[in-house]
Amino acid sequence: MRSVFVLALLTTLGCAGAPAAKPATSSAPAASTRYDDLVQLFKDWRTFQAPKLKQGIPDYSAAAMTAQYGELAGMQQRLKAIDPGGWTAAQQVDYHVVRAEMNGLDFDHRVLKPWANNPAFYQTVFSDQSDQPAREGPYVWGGLELYRYPFPLAEKDAAEIRTALERIPALLTAARTNLTGNEKDIFVWGAKTFRNQVGELDGLAARVKDATPALLPVIAAARAATDSFAAWADQEGATKTGPSGVGIENYDWYLKNVQLVPYTWAEEVALMRRELARAHAFLTLEEERNRTLPEQTPVASAAEHAKQGDLAIKRYMAFLTDHQLMTIKPYFEAAIRAKVGSFTLGARDFFTEVDYRDLEVMRTHGYHWFDLAWLANDPPESPIRRTPSLYNIFNSRTEGFATGWEEMMLQAGMFDANPRSRELIYVLLGQRAARALGDLMMHANKLTLPEAAKFAATNTPRGWLRESAATVWFEQHLYLEQPGYGTSYLIGKIEAEKLLRSRVEQLGKAFSMKRFMDEFNAVGLVPIALVRWQLAGPSPDLVELLGAAK
Repeated sequence: MRSVFVLALLTTLGCAGAPAAKPATSSAPAASTRYDDLVQLFKDWRTFQAPKLKQGIPDYSAAAMTAQYGELAGMQQRLKAIDPGGWTAAQQVDYHVVRAEMNGLDFDHRVLKPWANNPAFYQTVFSDQSDQPAREGPYVWGGLELYRYPFPLAEKDAAEIRTALERIPALLTAARTNLTGNEKDIFVWGAKTFRNQVGELDGLAARVKDATPALLPVIAAARAATDSFAAWADQEGATKTGPSGVGIENYDWYLKNVQLVPYTWAEEVALMRRELARAHAFLTLEEERNRTLPEQTPVASAAEHAKQGDLAIKRYMAFLTDHQLMTIKPYFEAAIRAKVGSFTLGARDFFTEVDYRDLEVMRTHGYHWFDLAWLANDPPESPIRRTPSLYNIFNSRTEGFATGWEEMMLQAGMFDANPRSRELIYVLLGQRAARALGDLMMHANKLTLPEAAKFAATNTPRGWLRESAATVWFEQHLYLEQPGYGTSYLIGKIEAEKLLRSRVEQLGKAFSMKRFMDEFNAVGLVPIALVRWQLAGPSPDLVELLGAAK
């Protein structure tokens, strides 16, 4: 639906928990109704949002952050001066993306302060591609995404990597001064997570030692600095005593103003408890229905994994095509085929417990790779949506829809020939609900991170989310770093289902899943509430969230 909605502007900090207004700039910006002015503001905003460089190093010092926060009001006033009331729904969506990003920086300065509280913020070396438009959680500017470089390295690529590695010792020296917070869990587990960088650097050294040995000394220096910083962070973590959650009032503000979610903390708790109970109940019903069928046997070798992975992708793509569920782009199959992963011998963690029993199941959540391929090959017309949104505000769309797609494919009949795989969908659903409740309770300071990890492990079906394994700890730390991320999987799923219902009601006999999915994908990777606004119009909950509609 591309019709025009008239939108009354929200004040940027207009709900409970917002701070006192920052001082206005000396001259008010000129009023505008031009979409082009929003596009220019977006470009200026992205330049402003990035930290200033000091001798080539991003400056997250207390003085630099105080200066940035003081200047943020000017950006917000420029946005307030733009009236999108006569714009198309799609253009109004862009306005709210920019508003949410500005609110994200505001929240970082007022509440999260990752540069002062979280050692993991300073990790900069990553070998694997995230399945999200931008890496999950808050990270320092200038990360080295090694997956982007083909090996052996070209001379230009080697020079870029060298420059990024040479920044690490000075950055980590500055981080010791910047990290002044007293939040115990975020610091202790941030220090543990930061140690991943040692392994990343060791892996890089192994890849370049023959073809590009000149990089080895700078890798060694970066590794030594990383080791030293990790040891320091471990010692500092033992001295921290404060809580790490943002508190319910701040969480509510963040949901409404940054994540653009039409629920409060308390409402999300109720929704997650409902989803957890439903997952366990429906799993029990599936198991009862399948009680005479043999148990699924996990793949046990690399050869079997490769064979089953190939068959799973062929079956999945054939199902999507035969059922005309969406327009199949020529790059879709290659996108998910490249991300099946390799077989790992030994103890299985949660997702390998699921994946090794039926490799087709997790390909549904691999909708992420369709999203990223679509963004790369057929980007939205909007210049604001061609660039991944900041502060992970895309997660209700990306994580939420991928989670919803799992159960949509179950209901569409994808696993009818393999009933035991229907059980796996509800195991996944239960895990998402259990860890979401961990997110909510940590930020309410009702559970510590270890307690949230124990809760998620205990309440995940079949005991597959083991407290002794890495997944549950990584997830709960991420959710403590990024409020609302743990709940986004199911909140986004719920919002996508609401949108599906609305479009069925609006289109009647003209509705088809293919039409729905093509429209849905074309909107781009923005908060799911904005997808609903653009496609289905201003329902009452969205009017309350985003502004009054006439």
